[in-house]
Parts: sequence; C-alpha cells; structure tokens
Amino acid sequence: MSEKKAGMEEKIWRKAGLTDSEYELLTKHMGREPNTVELALYAQMWSEHCGYTHTRPLFEHFLTTGPRIVQGPGENAGIVDIDDDEVITFKLESHNHPSAIAPFQGAATGVGGIIRDILAMGAYPIASLNSLHFGHPGEKGHTRWLISEVIRGIGEYGNCVGVPTVGGEVRFSNAYKGNPLVNAMCVGFMKKSQIKKAIATGVGNSLMIVGNLTGRDGMGGASFASKDLEEENDEDRGAIQVGDPFMEKLLIEACLEVFEKDYVVGVQDMGAAGILSSSVETASKAGNGVEIDVALVPKREEAMRPEEVMISESQERMLLIVKKGMEDKVNKIFHKWDLHAVVIGHVTDDGLYRVLEDGVTVGEVPVWSLMDAPTYILDAVEPPHLKETRAFKNKQVAQPSDLNEVLVKLLGAPDICSKEWVYRQYDHRVQMNTIVKPGSDAAILRIKGRDKGIGITMDSNGRYCYLNPRRGAQSIVAESARNQVVSGAEPIAITDGLNFGNPEKPEVYYQLEQSIIGISEACRALDTPVIGGNASLYNQTPEFGAIYPTPIIGMTGLVKSLDHVMTMEFKGEGDFIILIGETKEELGASEYLDVIHDLVSGEVPELDLELERKAQDYILDIIRQGLVNSAHDLGDGGMAVALAESCIAGELGANISLDLDIRSDALLFGESQTRFMLSADESATDKIVELASQKGLEAAVIGRVTKSKQIIIHNLDAKLIDILVEDCKTSFTTSFDKLMKTDS
Repeated sequence: MSEKKAGMEEKIWRKAGLTDSEYELLTKHMGREPNTVELALYAQMWSEHCGYTHTRPLFEHFLTTGPRIVQGPGENAGIVDIDDDEVITFKLESHNHPSAIAPFQGAATGVGGIIRDILAMGAYPIASLNSLHFGHPGEKGHTRWLISEVIRGIGEYGNCVGVPTVGGEVRFSNAYKGNPLVNAMCVGFMKKSQIKKAIATGVGNSLMIVGNLTGRDGMGGASFASKDLEEENDEDRGAIQVGDPFMEKLLIEACLEVFEKDYVVGVQDMGAAGILSSSVETASKAGNGVEIDVALVPKREEAMRPEEVMISESQERMLLIVKKGMEDKVNKIFHKWDLHAVVIGHVTDDGLYRVLEDGVTVGEVPVWSLMDAPTYILDAVEPPHLKETRAFKNKQVAQPSDLNEVLVKLLGAPDICSKEWVYRQYDHRVQMNTIVKPGSDAAILRIKGRDKGIGITMDSNGRYCYLNPRRGAQSIVAESARNQVVSGAEPIAITDGLNFGNPEKPEVYYQLEQSIIGISEACRALDTPVIGGNASLYNQTPEFGAIYPTPIIGMTGLVKSLDHVMTMEFKGEGDFIILIGETKEELGASEYLDVIHDLVSGEVPELDLELERKAQDYILDIIRQGLVNSAHDLGDGGMAVALAESCIAGELGANISLDLDIRSDALLFGESQTRFMLSADESATDKIVELASQKGLEAAVIGRVTKSKQIIIHNLDAKLIDILVEDCKTSFTTSFDKLMKTDS
C-alpha cells in the first residue's frame, strides 16, 4: 500500500470516529480492509452511543435482578412485575447533543424515541417524564431560547402523540450552559403474555420496516453523540432527526394491533444507527445472520448511498421480524393505518451481516464483530477541586440576619420554585390515569380497572456529584426512593441516565466510575435493581468545559391500593407536624450555599443507607396503616423549604418549635439526609412516634398546622421565621415565570 493511500484511508476511518487501534481490530475481525459501507457499519456500532465502550465494564457493579424483575438490561426497556399477571416496562434515554443544536426537534425526537422503546416491548405507553438541565435562566438570549424550545418540543410531541407527560425535573447551573441535558423517560403497561423481545429467530423469516419513510435526517447521530460537542456546524445539524408525532400515534396503534396476532417473532425500535443497529441487535441475540437489500427500503430522498440508508435515524420507524408467510397480513394491517410495511430482508443461518443493493452485495461482515465493540478501562484520577471543596467549614460563611428573606429567596430559586410554567405546556390528563399531577414528590398513575397504581419519579443532583460523585449518586437514588414512599409507593426498580463529560479525561472517568459505584451501593441497600438505562458521555464544549457529573435516576414504585396514595400538602387545621430523622449541622453542597452565598462547596451530607432503608420502610408502613394525613421528604432547601411547600400546597400555616443546638441556617436550610415531614391527627401522633422509636428512628412532634396562613419557626428561645404563607407562595409560584418572561 502506498503512503498516500494509507494516509487517505487513515483520514477516512478517523473522520468516521474510529481510532487507529479500532481500525486495526476490525480489519483483523474481517480478515481484510473494509469498504466504505462496512466502515460505516463499524463506526456506528462501535461508537460510545451504541457500543458503550467506556461504560460497559462498569455496569458489572449494578444489581440487575430481583423478585419483581421480569426483564433486566439488554432489551429495549426493562420490565417489572406489578402483580395480577401485569407488568410495566420503562426506560430512560438522552438526547443531549441534538437538543443543543436544534432544541425543538432534539427534544421532540427524544420523546418519540423513548416511546418507541416501550412500544418495542409490546406495551402501550402510558406516561412520559423528563429531566432537563440548562444554564441559569437569568442569562439572557440563547439560554432562555434553549429552555423555551426544548419545553415546546417535549410538549408538542407528547401532547400530539397522546402520551401524558406526568412529571420530571428541571435544574439549572451554568455547568450546563454550553451543553444542556435533555433526558426522557417513558413507562408502558401490558400483560405478561404480551411481552415482545428484540430477537431475529427463524431462518427465512422476513425483516419488515414499518412506519415512516427513510431520509437523510439523523445521519451519523450515534457517532455525533459520541464526541465532544463543538461549535454548531452543518454536519452536526445533519445529525438531527425530525419528528412527526401524528405518524408515531398511528405507528403505536398499528404495532399493537399486529402484536395481538401471531405474526411477529421479534420487534426493535429504530433509534441510534437506524436499520443497522436494530437488525444487528436482533440477529446477535438469536445467533443468526441477516441479509438486507437497501433498494427495498422506502425512501423519501433520491440517490441515497447504501451506508446512508443503513445508518439513517429517520423517526417513527420500527423493525419487525415476521414469520415467513405472514408478510401480507402484516402489510394489510399497516396499510389500514396508512403506514408502510415493507420486506427489506430476511434471517439467515450463516452469522453474517450482509448488505445488498439491488441484489448485489455491497457489505458483508460477521454479526458478532459489530456487537463486539472494544471496551476501555481507563485511569481514574480524583479531580483537584475536591481537595479544596472538602476543606470547607460552616464558619466560613456568615449567618444572614434576615432568615425570612433567605426563605423567600430560596423558594424563588430556579431549582426549587414551581415549574408550572413548564408543565402547564404538557398534557398530563390524557388517558385519564393521572392521580397525582406534576409538582408533587412523585407522579401517581392508576392502573385501569384495578385498585392499584404506580409511582414514577426522575431525580438528579449534579452539584452533589460534582462535590462527591459516589455519595452524591447514592443520595440521588435515596431521594428518588423517598419521593416514592412519601407518595405511598413501594420502590421497585430504576433506570439510569449517565450524563458525563469526556471519559478519556482521568478526572471525568473518576466521576463516572464513582457515580456508578454509588448508584450500585444505594440500589443494593434499597432493593431497587437497575433494569436498563442510557449513557451519554462527551457532554462538554471547548468554551465551558465538562458538565457536572449528572447521573439521573428514573424510578418506579407500586401503590398496592389507591387508598395509600399520599401527597405533601397539609390538610387539616390542628394536625400535628412530625419530623422523622436527625437534623445535623450540615451546610455543604446545599442549595442554600449556592443561592445565598454563591458557593458550590463543602461535603455532601452524610448518608447511612441501612438507616435509609429502615426509614423508608417505616414511612410506607404508617401510610398504609392510614396514620398519616400528609408526607413530604426534606430535600433541596432543607426543613424550612419543605415546610413552606406543604403550607403553600395546602393553603394553611404552621407553628413550629424546635430544640436543637445548631446554627440557625443549618437548622432551617441544611440538607441532612433521611428526613421526612409528616402531618397527622392527634389520635395517630403517639403511635407514629412510638413506631419510629421501635425502628430506631428519631421522631419529634415539632408543631401544628394552623389556619392563620403564617409560618412561624422557633428554636430554643429564638424566633427564626415569621412570615406569611402568601409571601412564600408569591415567590414560589411566580419566580420562574418572571425569569422566562423577561425580555431577552
């Protein structure tokens, strides 16, 4: 080979996203050098987005099995048993880079993609959630535009497709200014007998592409998501998909109708890398090969090259593995819904992935080699900033003289204040199953025709993980489970979204590894296995650097009776207010330090996972016994913020008397873990405290709910807070609207 030719080929494979060593490995697998089509196949399947090259070795830490786990990692979505021969399936996916370049379509197609993951399991999608992270909304111009367009994309797609958006979170920090995070979660429901798998069994069975036409939108999306986000260019914009929610609705109905028949042996969503990844994954699971003719694929653009057809990420498409002889019956159903259903290939027994164009072979590689992406275990180095942040002492910050003002400011802080501006753009009522709407600790959905429901949450805390990746990740899992139990749901399982910077940097790899270990430890302690998820790495830009390490936890829980559904608002004048858990003098990593003192520093609050499990079991037990009138966990902003939220939601006041010898700001706004605020009738209060004592938990009656619509907090002999609920409500409910409506 000439030097000129070698240099040209090197440029081609590097441009495709492959390293020199990866190129050498694939030529070894093939026994020769790849042509252009074959190179494109490897570049997509060996990308981080498809091959999980940096995260797969770390997944061994996860607990993935349990009594309720029907399907763990390895399918389009995990499945958990909710009794009565019924199951739910759920998954979380990211669409970060597309949303940074084209926020409306990036967010919209993120919703569409995760819905199809659920559909591919054979389930009807019943709920969507999202976890969004942006730069500070006070930043004029681009940041507010991103927020508005992402929210609009989620709302328009979800509302049109008819899947309710029932919850999630929106968080802000300039750590995300250059690279926003858009993670979507979907939940589906079905009978156990309706479960489908992504497997290409049966030699001679047909591969049918159903749904939309194939175009050039989304070209190279998998590799685009597997590199640092550089400044916008035309090539990146070509990696953005375009969604059609009305076609997605037709696709859902048509697929579910076909699934009722005995025509289909395997199903796969066409997501990242399109036809390529969906067909490779189904063939690999069956130990078979496949043959696909790109000339048979219905297209909306002319002169598409074979590799373009194979890796296109055009939306609203599914791959069905159809029993031989049943193709016309499948086509008839899809034609009724005005959708394409076309045979593009068949299952073979030779273990090869063969691409044809008009019957002529243009690419042929072993299926196993496409699935055997190289993995990397890298050196992990503790980030230098941790030495400084861990040295923080509470005495470094002065206590504010006006604690009322601090409370009002925290209630209006972007991470804490009401996000009604966001969720009023979402239809959470469609399908008529939402019992607890957005804005509470967890969304609760009823299961039609049953006296039971499910709890759904999405939680994260990038600041915690920046300051202590391992403990921060543990805290997120614990927080998500707390949100479940205070809503009356038993935590079942999680799906995770791992959002990090460039893992090839030792400090980022440390954050990734430690966060995964932390998630694993918390899931084992709380018995919430990981049944699937997503890894989104390379979230950084040249100008702003890497994002905070941001693992996102999507959790589901089982409400065994709808009588157990609980909410945070105070409900009765005169009810006793009970604090469960120990309040420590901890200010590190808090929203208070960030908002009031402009400090992201200190240690993440201590977390005893064994105690956490005891406390959560206890809370769920007393709710099921009917002893509790309201329940709320203490999270961002600490005790005072949680108290104010319960007062605002219930339109009632509270009079609190504490007896703790710690500094006032830590008492009110510190974020000590494993704490809950309950309200109960006088007749139930003694039993609540007694049962807590039996479990080894701290429990104290700290005050009563009042009609006065005033929040008063005493500690020892000092009055710390004396404020009208209306003043708290004004800050809480109007702050985000004001930020978003300010002229940019």
